[in-house]
This record gives sequence, C-alpha cells and structure tokens, in this order.
Amino acid sequence: MKNSKFIIDKFAKLIEQGLVSSKDLTAEILNIFKSKRDEFVFKMKITSKDEFEVLSKRVENLEKKIDKLYHQKTKKTKRAKKF
Repeated sequence: MKNSKFIIDKFAKLIEQGLVSSKDLTAEILNIFKSKRDEFVFKMKITSKDEFEVLSKRVENLEKKIDKLYHQKTKKTKRAKKF
C-alpha cells in the first residue's frame, strides 16, 4: 500500500506540473523506477553506495562500447583476381 501510494503521488505531481509530453512523462517514470531500484539495492546492503556507483558507471561504459561496435560499419575484404 505504501509503494502504490508513492507511485500515485508521483503521477499526481506530474499531472499537476503539466508534464503532458509523452517523452517527458516516459523519462520521468524511468527516473522514478531507477531511483526506487537504487534504493532497494542500497537497503538490501548488497553493495555500498560507492561500489554501486562504480559498477553502474562500468555498465554504462560497456553499453556504450557495445552500441558503438554494433553500429560500426564492417569493412568488406577484397579478393585477389585469378589469372
């Protein structure tokens, strides 16, 4: 009940502030969920806050590298002509 009230309050604040744009609304919802995830991990004491920040930065860097490699064009090899 407490968590659902928190989410309902957040949605009410968003509507009151006039964030009607779907992109803004989506970004705000994702930020809320990310912060709740971070709070949950911190409360479970799985890792310390510093370790969590370092690990999240590493994951972000790896995701950027993967995207870069995925979008990088591959060069075609040329075959030698036979005589």
